[in-house]
Amino acid sequence: MLGVRGPSKAAASPTARLADPPPAGPPVHVSDPAPGGIGLKPPVRVILLTDGDSAARRVAENVAQRLGLRCISASAGNPTPLSGPELVALIKQAVHDPVLVMVDDKGYPGTGPGEEALAYICRHPDIRVLGAVAVASNTRARGVEVDVSIDREGRVRDGPVDKDGQPRRRGRLKGDTVDVLNRLSVPIIVGVGDPGKTGGEIDLEAGCEITARAIRQILERS
Repeated sequence: MLGVRGPSKAAASPTARLADPPPAGPPVHVSDPAPGGIGLKPPVRVILLTDGDSAARRVAENVAQRLGLRCISASAGNPTPLSGPELVALIKQAVHDPVLVMVDDKGYPGTGPGEEALAYICRHPDIRVLGAVAVASNTRARGVEVDVSIDREGRVRDGPVDKDGQPRRRGRLKGDTVDVLNRLSVPIIVGVGDPGKTGGEIDLEAGCEITARAIRQILERS
């Protein structure tokens, strides 16, 4: 269902810091196909992550395991390597939902392959998008209004964050695969810095904790 995203209605939960994370288990490399090729009954619940590079993939696989989601690892890529129809076919083969899907434009000017795939998924009648984790970048873009963001310390905040996960007082979250969200009816959008790379350094454990917190916000509000 198409629509223009209006003002955010969700309120941020009280500021809180994350507890020490549990040890990470082995990553989930693929979304297991359903036995006999029989997939889930529609609509399949999906959560979108607007990043698909190698760090984002490792974060997504780890978080999916922690939260009991399925992760479409084949959706990873910079830019997104699969089309919207190909991604929907994989989503519908998952053993259970919600299903975590990565989309990425790699800074493509205009509407790139990641945004095209994202829009196709959101408009598909067999898919129910629960929300999107919108990843900030330094790309010049219109940006998108978020319901809440998770900052680099793991705190839930009103308003956007930048690529490093630092809170911004006002405005939109800027990212290279987020502008299309303005034209779609996505119920909840949670902003984060670049997963696993906030502060300019690789820190996958911190990226996992922040992304998990963002996805929990979507699940709790769905």
